[in-house]
Amino acid sequence: MNALVIFGLLAVLMLSGMPISISLGLTVLTFLFTMTEVPLESVALKLFTGIEKFEIMAIPFFILAGNFLTHGGVAKRMINFATSMVGHWYGGLGLAGVLACALFAAVSGSSPATVVAIGSILLPAMVKAGFPNKFGAGVIATSGALGILIPPSIVMVMYSVATNTSVGALFMAGVIPGLALAGVLGGVTWYRAKKFNYPRQPKATWGERWRAFRASVWGLLLIVVVMGGIYSGIFTPTEAAAMSAVYAFICAVFIYKDLGLKDVPKVLLNSANMSAMLLYIITNAVLFSFIMTNENIPQALADWMLGNGLGVITFLLAVNVILLLAGNFMEPSSIVLIFAPILFPVAVALGIHPVHFGILMVVNMEVGMCHPPVGLNLYVASGITKMGITELTIAVWPWLLSMLGFLLVVTYWPALSLWLPQQLGMI
Repeated sequence: MNALVIFGLLAVLMLSGMPISISLGLTVLTFLFTMTEVPLESVALKLFTGIEKFEIMAIPFFILAGNFLTHGGVAKRMINFATSMVGHWYGGLGLAGVLACALFAAVSGSSPATVVAIGSILLPAMVKAGFPNKFGAGVIATSGALGILIPPSIVMVMYSVATNTSVGALFMAGVIPGLALAGVLGGVTWYRAKKFNYPRQPKATWGERWRAFRASVWGLLLIVVVMGGIYSGIFTPTEAAAMSAVYAFICAVFIYKDLGLKDVPKVLLNSANMSAMLLYIITNAVLFSFIMTNENIPQALADWMLGNGLGVITFLLAVNVILLLAGNFMEPSSIVLIFAPILFPVAVALGIHPVHFGILMVVNMEVGMCHPPVGLNLYVASGITKMGITELTIAVWPWLLSMLGFLLVVTYWPALSLWLPQQLGMI
């Protein structure tokens, strides 16, 4: 009964147009003051200990690194390198977009940032080269979602905070699925380009490829710094985030010189605004998780499922449906922070590995970012292309269907996510 009250109140507040963070906070406070006798001291203590986690510090650092790279010309150089490598294939610029998104995702950790950075440069170039606007928009809106699957990923840090799962293991678990999804999106791009005979770029010489690589190498080295540092044990994921912010600052200001020192305060302010918004959501989500646990809702759900003989296959299918439906109304950070504390205990009770479950949730978030009505990537792509959401929805459907197929593979083939961290001894 209490679960119905909690979710009913949350749904009413969200449907009224109230921001998710405030909806969460009001739901929690209303429930605590009217339906429980939990002392305020324990609420304050839970709030403090809930956001005192070392992993949370990674979020503002990764946001700052992504902003420096977005404004610092790194994306442009990655696009040039990707185009020199695959531009001569069918749909060359589209394939370059997928490859550039995968590379930029590996240094930014954010899907909207990837769409903005790559799309704002590549989409006008694709239209100029003779590609239909819908084709370019479909490629970038869906490939930009790689930003939260290919590590480092802010959403993975959120999942770690909500479930106490190792961030390093999650990052490594995202590598193979991220590359596999990039391959799937690239395959759809190539097939459609060949089918409709879209333009191809002149084949670049090895000299041109080498020059493009040299120009982009400082940005690409950030992947080595972050992933190599975590894997080798030189630093933790949180320390890697701090290193990436410093490295991105040096690249943007002193190496590429696309960002002047006078522009740095603006980047810092934008990053602080975004970080504050996410941390406010986390704060309210910690309290929401607290009342869910206090009311034994996750445990009751687990007992009910096990008591009715519902197994892993049924549970994972139900999780996918719930998360895809949630993706219609909420953005990824909110979904992870609300649903992970509820679904995670059930998954563990059924014997599902926490890291596999985390990757499954992230892939669901990716799909949610590419479909209406609240798909973040659609709105970002709409701002770049000046296309309506309905038109963009039609444009992305071939890639979106392939992503749904990939989601089923990730869901029922745990080895795809778990093999690499197991080989590295991280799980």
